[in-house]
Amino acid sequence: MQQEIFIVTGMTCGHCTAKVEKFLSKIEGVNEVLVELASGNVTVTGNFNSALVIQTIEKLGYTVRK
Repeated sequence: MQQEIFIVTGMTCGHCTAKVEKFLSKIEGVNEVLVELASGNVTVTGNFNSALVIQTIEKLGYTVRK
């Protein structure tokens, strides 16, 4: 089981956080997604492909700071 924190910019409201949570939760191996709007932190827990998480966030129109 892994846990990673991704720093995401561009999220501005509750709708943004809900969208990120919804789409990341669909990724195979993701058990839990926690999005903190104020800090931009997206915590993902499970056995997942990190590159796929980043790709999904970017497809939604947000930027992942590395």
